Amino acid sequence: MSATSDIKQPGVYADLDELVRLQFRARGFSFLPRQPIQSLLAGRHASRLRGRGLNFEEIRRYQMGDDIRQIDWKVTARTRKTHSRVYTEERERTTLLVVDQRLSMFFGSVKNMKSVTAAEAAALAAWRVISQKDRVGALVFNDAHIEEVRPQRSRATVMRILNAVLEQNHALSITSEQQPNAGMFNEALRRCERLAKHDALVCIISDAAGSDEESQRILTRIAQHNDVLFVFVHDPLEVALPDAGPLIFGDASGQMEVNTSSKALRERYRDTFAEHRAQGRKFLLNRETPVIPLSTTEGVAEQIQRQLGNR
Repeated sequence: MSATSDIKQPGVYADLDELVRLQFRARGFSFLPRQPIQSLLAGRHASRLRGRGLNFEEIRRYQMGDDIRQIDWKVTARTRKTHSRVYTEERERTTLLVVDQRLSMFFGSVKNMKSVTAAEAAALAAWRVISQKDRVGALVFNDAHIEEVRPQRSRATVMRILNAVLEQNHALSITSEQQPNAGMFNEALRRCERLAKHDALVCIISDAAGSDEESQRILTRIAQHNDVLFVFVHDPLEVALPDAGPLIFGDASGQMEVNTSSKALRERYRDTFAEHRAQGRKFLLNRETPVIPLSTTEGVAEQIQRQLGNR
């Protein structure tokens, strides 16, 4: 099958019309602190979500009903009269999407390639953010390049994000001369750290291939002044091998035959994936970073609404 015909094959490559239509599915969930009780972002995660930032306005005499946490004790001590610091909510909050379109994402066994699931998740998030009158930007990266879309609150910005995702998505191919580059995961995080200064929501959409101790250090620094949400894209064939006899697996570096009838092999494969995923989840959850798993087996909108909305 040619690359041109593959692009028209649902699930193999993302489709612009489908990504645009997702704007009508971008409802029933939110990235703001007030969450439905059954949302994955409820409870301790909701308390971590900053919502829109605050701008300092003035210091004035304390008034009944003022939050005592906003009392300015230095001014109070100097004037001997209680004074409060007054803040107003910023009009807009920035969401920065970090979208993985590397060769490791060009894999799928059921409905979608992981790269397509990531593209749909990015589209759904972008449409939802601007519907809430906030700004959205993106870092879209593959194994060689990072495309930056500066945050704005406009439909045109969402379309720039979608086109950046599609350009890299449609360049994916097992016959590509481009080589897998696990280090691009950290490079994208470093670029994100430079862009996300404070009070932004950083939404990383990836399979986390190439994550290591350096990734953890960068994420820790980002999370000191921003909210971090990790959307973990996975395929069931990565979780467990089927008992299907000899199978051929391939990527850009070559092909190999695996005898999946071996119970010991299947158990090692399952345990390795489970250990890798558990380590990543433990690191993120220790920092109260929500992890939203997205499977390639079903539509992204259904999964997001089920996990972040009223179930």
